[in-house]
This record gives sequence, C-alpha cells and structure tokens, in this order.
Amino acid sequence: MKRYIFIILAAMMACIGANAQNNGAQEEKKINKKNLVIKEWNANAKGARTLDHTTIFSPEGRKIEETEYDSFGKQKWRKRFEYGADGRVSRELLYNENNRLVNYKKFEFNEFGRKKLQYTYDNKGKLIGTKTYEYISEDA
Repeated sequence: MKRYIFIILAAMMACIGANAQNNGAQEEKKINKKNLVIKEWNANAKGARTLDHTTIFSPEGRKIEETEYDSFGKQKWRKRFEYGADGRVSRELLYNENNRLVNYKKFEFNEFGRKKLQYTYDNKGKLIGTKTYEYISEDA
C-alpha cells in the first residue's frame, strides 16, 4: 500500500514539474507584437481560402487596427484604435464596409488603469450612449 501511494505521489510531482516547465516555455514564446500583422483565414472543404480577420500592431506593439471580412473576403467592418499620452486606448473608431465612419468611442479610466466610462458618439459627434464599468471582487 505504501509503495502504491509513493508511486502516485511521484507521478503527481512529475506532472506538476512538467506543467511548470510548459508554463515557462509558453511565457518565453510570447509574440513580439511590434509591427505585427495577424491574418486569419477560413478554408472550405476544397482548400480555397478567404481572409476572415486582420489585426495590425504599431511599432510600439499597440493594436491599431482590426478588420473583419465576410465569406467572400469583402470588408464587413474596420476598427481603428487611438492612444493617449498615458498609453491607453483613448478612442476606438468603427468604420463600415465602405470605410465610412459609423461611430466612435471615448474612454475614461479609474485609478487602477481599468476602463471606468465609455462614451459612444455617432459619425457626426453626437453622444448616443454611455457605458459604466464596475469591478467587483469576489474575494471578500
């Protein structure tokens, strides 16, 4: 019985060690997002591919643009991200399939750097809605 327990404990320790090693390897393989363009493709059963989504990052590694495409590879929408001096997203601009501005969002952040308020404006700059973010910790 003691031998059986020892074998189980040894196997558990080996798994924990391997898992910790894999987590370290994953951390080392983080993608350098500077000047990166990520393209996502869909393929049908015959292997024909169509572009599904692109994400573009700046030289600083910030996401500056996302574009979603339909099943024919035509643009459905495009989002552009602008950043403030603090390095946070200050505006998010949404464009339609014809690259015309649909609306844009402005953000305010709390003292912890998390979104506090979001203001949504139409393409003419008229406020059309607000969103409040609330962070509740379950640790209490």
